[in-house]
Amino acid sequence: MEDVTYVGSGRSIDIELGGQEVITIDLDNLDPNPEDVLDLLKEGQCRVSVWTKLAGEYWRRGYLAAAERIAHSAIESLQANGTTASSPPIYALLANIQIAHAQKAPKLVLSEAREDKLTNVRPKEEYYREAAQYLNTGERAAAEGGEGVGGTLAFLTRGIQQLATRSMDDAMRSFEGVLAEKPTNVVALLGKARILYARRSYPQALKLFQQILQLNPHCIPDPRIGIGLCLWAMDYKSKAKAAWQRSLEVNPTDWSAQLLLGLESINASKTENLSEKDRAQAFLTGTKFIERAFNANQKSAAAANALCELFLRKGSYKRALKLAERTIQFADTLTLLTEGNLRAARVLHAEGSLKEATKYYTTATDGQPKHVLGAIGMAQMQIRNDEIAAAIHTLDLLLQPPNPQRSVEAMVMLASLRAHPRPGVSSSDFAQEKAKARELFDRAIKALEQDDSRSSNGHVPPHTASYINDDLDMHVEIARLWQEESLDRTARALKEALRLSEANEQIDPRLLNNMGALQHMDGNLAEARALYEDSLTKAASLGPDAGEGMSTSMLYNLARVYEDSGDVSMAKEAYDKLLARHPEYVDAKVRQAQMLADLNQSNEAHDLLKQAMASQNSNLNLRAFYTYFLIQSNLPKPAKDFVFATLKDHDKHDVYSLCAAGWIQYHQSRESRDSSPKGLEERRRGFQRSAEFYDKALLLDPLCAFAAQGLAIVTAEDALGTFGGGPATSGGDDPQKRMRNAREALDIFAKIRESLNDGSVYLNMGHCYYARDEFDRAIESYETASIRFYNGHNVSVLLCLCRTWYAKASKDQSFVAMSTALKYAQKALHLQPSDKAILYNIAMVQQKAAELLFGLSPSKRTLKDLEWAIVQAGHAQRLFASLAADSASVVPYSRDIADQRRKYGESMLRRGDEHLATQKEFEAEAQAKLVAARLRRQMERDKLEALEQEKIEEHRRQAEKLAEERRKAREQAQEWTREVQMESEEERERKSKRAAKKVKAEGESGDEGEPKKKKRSGGKLKKAVDQDVDNEQLFSDEEVDSKPAKKRVPKKRVVRDDEDQDAVGGPRKKQYKSKEIISDTDDEEMS
Repeated sequence: MEDVTYVGSGRSIDIELGGQEVITIDLDNLDPNPEDVLDLLKEGQCRVSVWTKLAGEYWRRGYLAAAERIAHSAIESLQANGTTASSPPIYALLANIQIAHAQKAPKLVLSEAREDKLTNVRPKEEYYREAAQYLNTGERAAAEGGEGVGGTLAFLTRGIQQLATRSMDDAMRSFEGVLAEKPTNVVALLGKARILYARRSYPQALKLFQQILQLNPHCIPDPRIGIGLCLWAMDYKSKAKAAWQRSLEVNPTDWSAQLLLGLESINASKTENLSEKDRAQAFLTGTKFIERAFNANQKSAAAANALCELFLRKGSYKRALKLAERTIQFADTLTLLTEGNLRAARVLHAEGSLKEATKYYTTATDGQPKHVLGAIGMAQMQIRNDEIAAAIHTLDLLLQPPNPQRSVEAMVMLASLRAHPRPGVSSSDFAQEKAKARELFDRAIKALEQDDSRSSNGHVPPHTASYINDDLDMHVEIARLWQEESLDRTARALKEALRLSEANEQIDPRLLNNMGALQHMDGNLAEARALYEDSLTKAASLGPDAGEGMSTSMLYNLARVYEDSGDVSMAKEAYDKLLARHPEYVDAKVRQAQMLADLNQSNEAHDLLKQAMASQNSNLNLRAFYTYFLIQSNLPKPAKDFVFATLKDHDKHDVYSLCAAGWIQYHQSRESRDSSPKGLEERRRGFQRSAEFYDKALLLDPLCAFAAQGLAIVTAEDALGTFGGGPATSGGDDPQKRMRNAREALDIFAKIRESLNDGSVYLNMGHCYYARDEFDRAIESYETASIRFYNGHNVSVLLCLCRTWYAKASKDQSFVAMSTALKYAQKALHLQPSDKAILYNIAMVQQKAAELLFGLSPSKRTLKDLEWAIVQAGHAQRLFASLAADSASVVPYSRDIADQRRKYGESMLRRGDEHLATQKEFEAEAQAKLVAARLRRQMERDKLEALEQEKIEEHRRQAEKLAEERRKAREQAQEWTREVQMESEEERERKSKRAAKKVKAEGESGDEGEPKKKKRSGGKLKKAVDQDVDNEQLFSDEEVDSKPAKKRVPKKRVVRDDEDQDAVGGPRKKQYKSKEIISDTDDEEMS
């Protein structure tokens, strides 16, 4: 075994023959053929140690077969001599030899290998099995000989065998058993360190490898390899490299150090912060190291795997396949086996051998289902075999729990597959697939942004991140996915794709065209025009074959933006140029017809549409526009016939035609004035058919907002009830039914508003609010429609606003609201000066404004408004007279009613002077009252100001008086302070005199204890008084001012002892009076 060295006590072995002759075998000059040595060993009946030392020496010199031959001869000799009890070391040696054979043997043999064919070889498992058998035989021999089955050699050999077969727990117990007796056993320490490393306990493994290096600096295998592996795993890569370099210095022929240094150099060559020259040099150095490692040990799966990748990159597929097959056959770990299968699959994939490549990809993913490269390769094979669902499933397993892999490549690939339509997927399922694709693209973009942020913080970004982020097709696909959901997201993706296209200096005209379309839809016409023109220029530079197809749609878009910008001549020129190239381009003819219709050239527009219909009669979009044209041209009967022809002869499920048929039926029934029973029946059937058309359209397209709006209108106007000729209900139920229908219709319109951004929705909502007498909300809806969608130029909406303000004014008796109604009617008249119905409405509003003010009390109107209303009423009189006298055959009003309104206005205006006089009198009285009230308020304010001034003056006088008193108090306090100081000086003089008297009195009588006690008490009082006096001097003048002034207290009267006794007639008692100052006479009294 390579990692065990057997060394004799010297460089020679002495063998005794017959007790007389001794033969010496020189271990430095062994014959590769051990037959002669075997004869000597058998003849000399040598001890087991001699057999093992000699076999070990042969093994050390690389003669493994000779060593095995010696071991087998030793067993035969011991069995012949009957000393099998001492054979366990030989069996342990044989087990180690089998393990050594296993290290050079393949793990499996590929029967269909193309390049690396192995013949007459045994797999590792057979050698490991024989090693286990030898160990078991040795244990039985030891047990039979009574020597026990333990021993260091047996434990070590068993542990090595278990480690080789990946029985980590059993191997750890074996090595721990050896270390329990011999803590410094290098072999056991190596085995334990390898197990800890395999368990990812890198700090503990590192400690053991370092201990082995201290115990045996020349240990083989080199513990520096393990030290470097642990440091690398702990992210100390520079220290790991230094350990491997030192190992290579100590053992220049060691293949493992060369392999690890080669891999490290290859990884360093991928670092972005290195210069191109340094990266190339690192790659070259790594390549040389890996080649030398493989040449040193061609049975190493790790070296073969690393070298295979290099040949794969060079395109040397034959040599790469051989190395991949070598890796597969000699791999002893699942990771290496998977890598070998993947590289073999990649080689075959590149060569086009898809079937064989699929086999290897399948083997790789079966072993490691979460291997990113394996799953992606397998998905590619499935895509090539048109198994899209299987490819989606493979990538889903990779990205989903448990153990989801973070692979941006797999996310992007899976998103692209989900976004691609495939057979057997319904529209609803495909919508869900597109939603999942959008989510996957968002995750991929977020992961790329995180990689960019980490790289800005100094981290090395993944090698593929930049390539994915620079994938133009990915951003185009993202834009396509979002075009029906979010134009903002679509624009962002297209901008990124355009940036990449510009960076490559190969701008795709289609990107410019799409960006122009987005700007066009956002209303940025100038930007859209510039982009369209630029795209046309780029398309022209591609040549006639590639550019012609692109330029057709680009020129059409440019003409549309000219049209929307109001540049009619440029738009016509662009359409003419387009039709000159492609005369059958019906979309251009349709737009030309619309432009002519806008110029009131309906006949010319009609001719163009007929030409288009002649060339493409079955074009449903063209038929839809022709239907719209007929309706707008006020040709309801031809429109009806054409729509029914479309439904009958072309497509009975065409949603647009169904909606148009519903509108035509509804409009025809609504405008019917036939009140006969037959006419009412026809009207009812028309409304019913209209509802049926809308209902069918919704069945075909549940998201059709126009059909839903049509049904909502039917509901709001009760077209299937009384409005449609149904039986009338009682009078009390009609308002409630009208309210209920309007409420139901509002719910529908609210949902329609979320999907249809059109003014008609808000207009209909205003109608519903008006029907429910919710005038404020109706006005809000009408104004939203007018301002947001029609720029205040839609006459119908303006008249609806006029009607609603009129109703609100009548309800609230508001002259301001009536004036607003008049303003909207005048705006409508400005847009359609010839509309006599609007003139009638203006006259009505003007007359109603005067009537409203006449009905209000003078307190609720003003003279100015009244005068203005009377002037407007006079104008209404002239309008009514003119309308009543109109000689036109058909007018949109009743002449009789107009004449009646004129007469009513005359009678009403007769009272105008009376109302003016009353209003003037009321306002004069109100003005007089207002002036009087103002005078009263002014007098009250003056009185309050005078009182306030007196208060201020009184406060000032009191403040002056208080300041004077404080000044006097300060002066008095200063005088008191001076007197107290003078009294204190006198008291000190008296005190000294009393002390002299006391000395004299003590000489005369020794029984004066009680007076002494009283004197001490008096002394304490005096001390407190002195302190008070002193503390009083600490205050400044301001502080003194802030305290109440003290009155001067007369001095305490002195009471003598004899007087006290005479007055009381009993024992003398001390008397105290509540005074601030105690004079020294108290001391005299107590003495």
